[in-house]
Amino acid sequence: MLNYSFCYHSLQFCRKFTPSYRPRVTQRMLKELDTLQETLTITLTTSDSDNRPIFITGNFCKWLPDLPHYQMTKVGPGRYSFQFPTDFGFPFPLEYKYTRGGWDQVELDRYGRPYGNRYINQNAGNINDFVTRWQLDKSTKLDLMPIVEILSETFEIPQLKKERKVYVLLPHDYYAQPDRRYPVLYMTDAQNLFGDRSHYGSWEIDRSLAALAGEDKANVIIVAIDHGGDERVQEFSPYDNPNLGKGLGNLFLKFVTETLKKHIDTTYRTLPDRLNTGMGGSSVGGLLSMYAALMYPNIFGRLMIFSPSLWISRKIYFDAIHFFEPFETRIYLYGGGQEGSEMIPNIEKLQETLKNQGFGYSRVKIKASLNPTGKHTEECWGKEFSKALKWLYSGE
Repeated sequence: MLNYSFCYHSLQFCRKFTPSYRPRVTQRMLKELDTLQETLTITLTTSDSDNRPIFITGNFCKWLPDLPHYQMTKVGPGRYSFQFPTDFGFPFPLEYKYTRGGWDQVELDRYGRPYGNRYINQNAGNINDFVTRWQLDKSTKLDLMPIVEILSETFEIPQLKKERKVYVLLPHDYYAQPDRRYPVLYMTDAQNLFGDRSHYGSWEIDRSLAALAGEDKANVIIVAIDHGGDERVQEFSPYDNPNLGKGLGNLFLKFVTETLKKHIDTTYRTLPDRLNTGMGGSSVGGLLSMYAALMYPNIFGRLMIFSPSLWISRKIYFDAIHFFEPFETRIYLYGGGQEGSEMIPNIEKLQETLKNQGFGYSRVKIKASLNPTGKHTEECWGKEFSKALKWLYSGE
């Protein structure tokens, strides 16, 4: 399909900066450019955590919910587009809805209720829509999937002089219960937690949260922070390493505790005390979460530590020796036997170090989940997520 918008702007550029330029323009291009503005284009923005296709349906197609001709084109993470043909016979008004392939997978409002019909009284131009939630499957129950909101595409990290995309996953009934407040779990590597933005797969925590919601367990707000790509290890590591460079993990934690947490607590209905505030992550993110437990006990009382990269520095064990926690704390450790020969021994050593330091340990509960066949993968961490969340926040 010819990209007419590109052609149009290219022609304008050539006319402005090269007056003598005479491009070869075919009659077909001129005809299509004349009708470009007569085309109706609808762009939809929604959560990028759901991989199901999206269809537009309405009074122009007998309300059939999954016609291939009306499947929207994915143009980016969470962004879809559909362009009506220039000779389309529009009904007036144009009445329509979005589905994920059936009336049992229709768009919902922020409260989990079926969204009303949409209307357009034009047959040209651009329409921008947003869908907050979708019905999950063929169940007649309301969708229990969390409400995924983008806090910011470019949330400022002043401590590192950088910006980062931050998501907030709210319990499915968050807006339906305006008087309720929720615990919070801050998590690293948002790209890997849900959706399809990672080449390594996904934890699928959104689906795990939906399953837990069905049990009325672990109703928690998840704040998911994108990693920095090639700078990920350096940003998350709290220790210097000759091969990895200077560790910036403490600065990253200052961002979480001094900047991000304050914003979250003022924007959402949270339970801001330490017993209801947690930190979680895997690999280097797991190491960062362990460091958060040791250095910020006044902030974090719940820690989810999966496959921590304890090999980066042995200083973590010395820091653990001096660990004193005068408050109730829960730490969930996980490691797999297929993650290298040192993973499980390192976790066992860390657990023993925390126990042996003695004073104050009676207030600290540690659960170590060691899977002999576990691998260093998002799939394994995703399977462990529900168990860890229930133990940390529901005591199970």
